[in-house]
Amino acid sequence: MSNTKVLPVLDPATVAPCCPPLTERPLSAEEAERTAGMFKALGDPVRLRLFSLVASHEGGEACVCDISDVGVSQPTVSHHLKKLREAGLLTSERRGTWVYYRVEPSVLAAMGQMLRQHA
Repeated sequence: MSNTKVLPVLDPATVAPCCPPLTERPLSAEEAERTAGMFKALGDPVRLRLFSLVASHEGGEACVCDISDVGVSQPTVSHHLKKLREAGLLTSERRGTWVYYRVEPSVLAAMGQMLRQHA
């Protein structure tokens, strides 16, 4: 029996972003805090690369065994993946001895909507 799940493709127009588009109105202190945490997590080159590896991996998820070759030790990879999970950018699922990571489905759409220029 397969544990593979098909992730839905979300329409950015239907996703509730973390914040309004930056050009719409100033962020509240709470919105800025939450959003800064996501961007801070992506501000590290290794984390950004890991996030990109997961996001672009076939099927939208990647086993840690497939993405750990980023030029740092395995414990450091685990640390960076933990930071991405804590920021709400990735979800994970243990299957046997391996952990599989997925980009949180609404994250990219919500971040993209926040960064888009208000029409």
